[in-house]
Amino acid sequence: MFEGSIVALVTPFKNGKVDEAKLKELVEFHIKNGTSGIVPCGTTGESATLTHEEHNRVIEVVIAAANKRITIIAGTGSNSTAEAIELTKCAEKAGADAALLLSPYYNKPTQRGLYMHYKAVADSVKIPIIPYNIQSRTAVNIEPETFQKLAQIKNIVGVKESSGNLEQISKIRYLCGPNFAIISGDDALTLPILAIGGVGVISVVANIVPRDVADLVAAFKKGDMKRAQELHYKLLPLVKAMFIETNPIPVKTAMELMGMIEPELRLPLCHMSEENLAKLAEALKKYGL
Repeated sequence: MFEGSIVALVTPFKNGKVDEAKLKELVEFHIKNGTSGIVPCGTTGESATLTHEEHNRVIEVVIAAANKRITIIAGTGSNSTAEAIELTKCAEKAGADAALLLSPYYNKPTQRGLYMHYKAVADSVKIPIIPYNIQSRTAVNIEPETFQKLAQIKNIVGVKESSGNLEQISKIRYLCGPNFAIISGDDALTLPILAIGGVGVISVVANIVPRDVADLVAAFKKGDMKRAQELHYKLLPLVKAMFIETNPIPVKTAMELMGMIEPELRLPLCHMSEENLAKLAEALKKYGL
């Protein structure tokens, strides 16, 4: 269930509010283009600036639009365990297939605290839980030995790994075994992570080129390494452009340029500099978009 190309979906806004009609269109776009799953309300979905009501509504809209045709992994992370539990319960009630939880940020928990946080969330629901490890945004790395303990909890089924450390990811795979799903959280490392036992990617660039990301994972799984490498190197310059400024500024700007969504972000995120906008436009042009 938790493999292939899974998109970290943007949250489209219009006149300051969530654009529900556009959100439904994006779900259809991904179903038609081979995406395996959707993550609403992740970092790319600007979850940090959604109200709780908006957060829960976005998840509900995506689940209803998907109508069980595609896996929905709801983003429900928080730096408050009680808040994470509440968001995850709401996602479960709405019908999410699983929940993706960013590790607690700013308060810098210990490894024991991280374990207790995820255990408390997992114990509160029946749906599968996937921790999201990204020290660059949270200040704390979830160590492989902590994942080894977390993997013993029945409904903690894998990890979205964005450490960028292939040695660490290999160690997680070694300690937790093949049934613990290793999902790339870094578009540039999707192919290397697949090569060391990963099962897919939660992708930013798939917002604009879902078919190519899906085809890369599919080619690898079929054993067609030549095709997988071709797509990896084709995607690489575009992936770089997606992170020329803080995510999701570039990807939402790209979608605006492609006529997919309105050009709206929520402060403190703001529009790109003219210099970076020109670089992004050039990357899109070179890709043929």
